[in-house]
Order: sequence, then structure tokens, then C-alpha cells
Amino acid sequence: MGFNHAQQVEILNQNLFDLSGKVNVSFEFFPPNSAEMEKTLWNSVKRLEGLSPKFVSVTYGANNSTRERTHRIISRIQQETDLVAVPHLTCIGASREELVEIAQEYWNSGIRHIVALRGDLPDSDKVGQQADMYALDLVKLLKSVADFEISVAAYPEIHPEAPNPQFDLINLKRKVDAGASRAISQFFFDTETYLRYRDRCLASGIDVEIVPGILPVTNFKQLLRFSKMTNVTVPGWMHRLYQGLDEDATTRNLIAANVAIEQVKVLAKEGVRDFHFYTLNRSDLTYAICHSLGVREKAFEPQAIAV
Repeated sequence: MGFNHAQQVEILNQNLFDLSGKVNVSFEFFPPNSAEMEKTLWNSVKRLEGLSPKFVSVTYGANNSTRERTHRIISRIQQETDLVAVPHLTCIGASREELVEIAQEYWNSGIRHIVALRGDLPDSDKVGQQADMYALDLVKLLKSVADFEISVAAYPEIHPEAPNPQFDLINLKRKVDAGASRAISQFFFDTETYLRYRDRCLASGIDVEIVPGILPVTNFKQLLRFSKMTNVTVPGWMHRLYQGLDEDATTRNLIAANVAIEQVKVLAKEGVRDFHFYTLNRSDLTYAICHSLGVREKAFEPQAIAV
């Protein structure tokens, strides 16, 4: 006998309740470019710190344009919080010697985990050009410097520059075989796409966790720009949900939280226990989604309720 919709929702909610204390989360921030955004970032860091994430990462900008700001934010997180600070590192626009020096400086400062990425090619190099180094080379370089924990990127809908899905999987396996201990996925909205990708990774011998990247969408126009650059499909139902809300931030935020919460519910039911949130430096939606997963500050952890 099949379940009706109300029963399915009840099963999902009970599943989340049972997962309390068994889910790991991590958060991604980016270097702000104004005093106002700097304040927003640190307010978010402080609020999300109470959720005891596995780690928080800080991105590099395109072509390493934010390198010094990334270093500064990582250092401040280390000094002022109890969080595990994880810098992104890219190999575009830097020599091997520079990368070795940066890695050594990170290790000496107590950093033990790095997100290793190729990085974006400069616009002038994108047509008919190849990078001098790729993420695989960076993973090998980092492992030659010290025994870093390394996270790499995964693409459920294929990297925009990959010729086919199999090429993409082979590339990910090479990064794992070279020493990567985790893959963090590009954001996605069709959970079946992620689940099929996870199955293909397992069938290809990729035995590390493929951590789903979750993006709460508050700015739909911005998402459409992101999705074109990253080869991410935006389903038709999302277009309909956000239709007519360009000037209504409050409703957009409510919808963004609901979409992401439903997404993590389904993923949790399918056995996912680690989630990586693209916070865009804001804490409210991510905090709410984590609350629904049972990831809460110590004082607010869910208690058993007699029924």
C-alpha cells in the first residue's frame, strides 16, 4: 500500500527528528568588499559558530583577486572563534613556488584542511586556452608539502568544461586517489540528480563522501546568472515559485528556506549525513535550515517529547 502525501511528510519529519545529533554541517563564506558586508560576515560567523559546524571555508575570488582578504579572514576566524577555518586555494594565477609557500604558511599557522580548486581562468584565456595547473596538480602539491586534509569540488551536472560525464568522474577519482578526502558538490536543485551522481561515483570506485552543496536562493535573478556559468539546471517549478517576487524580499526568503528545507529532508532520508551550505555571508536562512536538521546550539538541542 502506498503512502499519501500527509504520511510521506510525516515520515520525512520523523526521519529528521531521529537524525538529531547525527548530522554534520559546514559553511562557506566569501571575503567581503565593503565595511557593511564585513559586518554582515562577522555577525553571520558568530551566529553560526554556535551550531558547531565541522568546518567553515572561505573562498578565493576569480583569478585570486581576494587572496589577501581570504588570508585575513581565515586568520581572524582562527584567532577569535573555536571554528575550524578552511581556506580555499586555487592554482590559476600562481606559480608552483608561490603555492608551496602559501601551503607551508598555512600549515605553520595551524591550518590542516584546504579546499583545493583549479580556479577560474581569466576571461581572456577562456577561449582555446588551458590552465597550467589543475585541481589534481594542486592536491598532489599540497600533499607533497604536508599531510593536509583536502576537499575538492564535484559536479552532479558535469563541470562546464568537461567533454562528457565519464571524463568528469575520472577526474574526480584521480583527485581522490591523489589524496582528497572529501568532495563538495556544486549546488543543485533536483535531488535525484545528486543521488544519481552519488551512485555513479560509488560505481566508479570513488569512496569518499560526496557532500551536497546547499544554496538557499534569496535572489533568483542572481541565481540565473550563476546557473549559466556553472551548468546548473534551474527547474521550471523554481521559476514559477519566484515569479513576481523581484521586489518582495520577505516572501523570497520564506520560499528559499522552504525549498532548501525540503531538499535536505529528502537527502537526509536517502542517507546523507553531511551538508555544506553556501551562506553568501548571511546566517538567517542557513540557521533555520540547520534547525530543521536538528543541528542546534547546545542549549536548544531537541529533547525527547512524550506523546
